[in-house]
Amino acid sequence: MWLLLRVHFDATAVPSDRRGVGRYVDSLIPALAGLPDGPEIQVVCRPADVGHYSELAGREALAASPLTDRRPTRLLWEQTGLAVLARRSGADVLHCPHYTMPVAASLPTVVTLHDATFFSDPGLHTLAKRYFFTAATRHAIRRASELIVPSAATRSELVRLVSPRAERAVVAHLAVDTAVFHPPGEDEVAALRAELGLSGDQPYIAFLGTIEPRKNIPNLIRGWIASCRDRVDPPALVIAGGSGWDDTIDRVAAEVPDRLRLIRPGYLPLESLPALLGGAAVSAYPSLGEGFGLPVLEAMACGAAVLTTRRLALPEVGGDAVAYTDVDAGSIATALGLLLDDPARRAELGRLGVARAARFSWAESAAVHAQAYRRAAGRPHD
Repeated sequence: MWLLLRVHFDATAVPSDRRGVGRYVDSLIPALAGLPDGPEIQVVCRPADVGHYSELAGREALAASPLTDRRPTRLLWEQTGLAVLARRSGADVLHCPHYTMPVAASLPTVVTLHDATFFSDPGLHTLAKRYFFTAATRHAIRRASELIVPSAATRSELVRLVSPRAERAVVAHLAVDTAVFHPPGEDEVAALRAELGLSGDQPYIAFLGTIEPRKNIPNLIRGWIASCRDRVDPPALVIAGGSGWDDTIDRVAAEVPDRLRLIRPGYLPLESLPALLGGAAVSAYPSLGEGFGLPVLEAMACGAAVLTTRRLALPEVGGDAVAYTDVDAGSIATALGLLLDDPARRAELGRLGVARAARFSWAESAAVHAQAYRRAAGRPHD
C-alpha cells in the first residue's frame, strides 16, 4: 500500500473548446483517478469548469480566481495565487500541465513540456508566443522537480536545443479514448457528410488540427490540387479545426480550380470527429513537426488511412501503421495519388492504425505521471 499522495492539478490553462492541452488534461485526470493506490487528485480550474472536472476526478474541483478566464490575468494568477491555493489544499505536489509554473513555487512541482518546436522551428510561431514559451521551458527545465514529455523525440530535442538537464524528463505517451475515437458507423458518416454538404458518394480527404503554419496546410492544399485536378471523380478536401494563425491559407485557397471543392467547416464538435476521420479516403496531416501528434493517433483509432510526415515525434506515433510523405507540395501530391489509387493499401492502413492506436493507453500514461509525482515528493516507493 503506497502512502497517500495529494496532487494539486492546475487545469486553468485548458481552453473552452478543449483542444490541445484540453485533450491531454481531460483524459489524464480520470485515468489518474482510476489508478489502484494512485494519488489523490485535487483539480483547480476556471470557475466555469468546476462541474466538469469534479465529474472527471470523482471529487469536488476547486474554483480558481475569475482572473483565470483570460490568458494574461491567468498567468498573473498562476504566479501569485496557484501555489498559495495548493498549500492551503494540503497538496504534496503541484502539477502544471502546460509549460509554465510559479517562479516562486514552494512545494515540489511537476511540469509537462509538450514540444520543442519553439526552439527548433521558431518561425512557425508568433514572436510573442515564441518568446514566452521558450522562457517558460527554460525555467521549467531549471526549476521543476520533475519534467514530463509526451515523446522520446521531444526529450531529445530539448536536450539538443535547450539543456542536457532535459535528459531527466520522463516520457508519458498520450493516448485516445476509444469510446470517443473509434471506426464510425455508416449512419455517423452519412450524417457528417450531410453536415459538410458532400453529395452522393463523393470521396474526401480530411485534415484535422489547429490552423497554424506548423500544420503545413498550404502545401497540403497545393498537393491535393496537383494530385486531384485531373481525376474523373476528384475527392474534396476538408480542412477542419480551430482557428490559429496562418495568413497564407486564404491566398492558397484562391488557387483551387472550379472543379475541385475545398470545405472549411472550422471547429467541429468532438462527437463529429470519428466520422470525419474514419469516413475519409485519406486523413492527411503533413505537419512540419509535433511534440507527439495526437491528431494522427486519433485518426488511426478511427480506422483512417493516415498520411503524415517523419518530422519529430510523428514516426514514434505512427510506426508502420501510416503512410509517410515529405513536407513539400510535390511529395504530398505523389503520396496522395498513390493512396487514392490503392484501396487495398488504404484498408490495410486502417486496420493497422486501429491496432497500433490501441497500444497507447491513458492508464499507462497515468502510471508514469504518478511515478513522477512520487519522485517529486521524495516517495519513490512504499
